Amino acid sequence: MSKIRKTYFARLVCRVLILIACLVLCFASPKSFDILNGFNFFKKFSIFHLLWVVWVFDMVLQIIPLKSTVALGSQKLFAHRFKPIRDKINKIHLKEHILSISKSAYLVMIIWTLFTAVIGALYFFGVIGKIGLFIITVLFYVCDLICVLVWCPFRLIMRNKCCTTCRIFNWDHLMMFSPIVFMGGFFSLSLFGMALLAWVVWELCILIYPERFAEMSNAALKCSQCTDKLCTQYCQKLRK
Repeated sequence: MSKIRKTYFARLVCRVLILIACLVLCFASPKSFDILNGFNFFKKFSIFHLLWVVWVFDMVLQIIPLKSTVALGSQKLFAHRFKPIRDKINKIHLKEHILSISKSAYLVMIIWTLFTAVIGALYFFGVIGKIGLFIITVLFYVCDLICVLVWCPFRLIMRNKCCTTCRIFNWDHLMMFSPIVFMGGFFSLSLFGMALLAWVVWELCILIYPERFAEMSNAALKCSQCTDKLCTQYCQKLRK
């Protein structure tokens, strides 16, 4: 098991513990969720401030170039993770490939938007409250790494072989924080705004540097060059 895969499993364990802690607080101290209201974020320190910092830090890591600690799938938008193939890039095939995976990506976006709209409707009709929206977000936080390490339902639509080549790798936070946008307040809107920024940076880089996102043009995305080895369940034979 690679170092980064071990790190991601450790993160998954931490996220599960965070989910459990939040569920306990739902019953033991529901008042602690008052930070979600308006500008209560600035009135009193709580454990949720630490979680807010962790989430913001995770998103900052997606918009600055790093040489390690972050998976290639998340950092492939940057020049230092780009290894041009030796042969001349076929720009026509590259354009067709990017267009194809982008169509699949925005199909995912449509499905997720409809799914989020259902959650929003449940909130506005009083079926779930602000705490419910928050717990759903933390649940998505856990599911994000389950998709990376165990099984990803979006692969059925994207048809990408692994997370390293995934067109929507850095959509995770935008999708994760979409439910809490309905509640308003600084806590939720600041996280959603930061997630939107990370998404815009990702999408702009695909438009400007499409060659960085395709295996046919970026040798770093080939199984033979893989160092992360996050996707052992999909590509083990290809790396031999």
